[in-house]
Amino acid sequence: MGRFDGKTVIVTGGGGGIGAAVCHGFAAEGANVVVLDRAADAAGTVADAITADGATALAVSCDITERTAVDAAIEQVTTELGTIDALVNNAGWDLFVPFLDTEPEDWSRLIDINLVGSLNMHHAVLPGMVERGAGRIVNVSSDAARVGSSGEAVYAACKAGIIAFSKTLAREHSRHGVTFNVVCPGPTDTALLATVTDAAANPEKLREAFRRAIPMGRLGQPEDLVGAVLFFASDDAAFVTGQVLSVSGGLTMAG
Repeated sequence: MGRFDGKTVIVTGGGGGIGAAVCHGFAAEGANVVVLDRAADAAGTVADAITADGATALAVSCDITERTAVDAAIEQVTTELGTIDALVNNAGWDLFVPFLDTEPEDWSRLIDINLVGSLNMHHAVLPGMVERGAGRIVNVSSDAARVGSSGEAVYAACKAGIIAFSKTLAREHSRHGVTFNVVCPGPTDTALLATVTDAAANPEKLREAFRRAIPMGRLGQPEDLVGAVLFFASDDAAFVTGQVLSVSGGLTMAG
């Protein structure tokens, strides 16, 4: 028996990196996994791998910054899989540039993907959870939101907003049986991080700097995030809401 037998879970940004690892983690514990990603091919690849292992997965192509697209995606999920029991808002995008070198169009894209997209998903999924009196929402933020990070000002602002948003919804909807918790990764070995390091004058030197900053001496791997996300989405965390957990190898430590 898995912790998520018969439950339907949506993972945004499920087509790669952390999202794909989380999708596989849920599938291994019995969930019906919705791999939601703007990249249809990536979502399909993850879903196909899950179904090949004998679990249930549905690939859904959706741009979470477009509310009409989100509504259509949620309608598809409920039609094909029924009740949505958990939502993991993982999709994100970053731009590593000093703030004064950014432009308003950069801010708009960062805000749309990292903040507005999550708001759209909450607004579409939460009413059903409130009506049923049960639900789990796990938001993936960042340690950049907790302590700041040079070159990520707007990204950090969005991710900090996700933390405050989650805590507020936790207060508003605890009586409805819906929990909201946040997982904050540190530097994690994903394609997004690779775009940053590969653009540097000395990519390996930059990666080594990331590694040295982490007390455990290595970059995070997507699989390192799975346990925290699944815990918050499970009945094991039924009395946990409004909490923020750093999964960063000790990069940040706050009581």
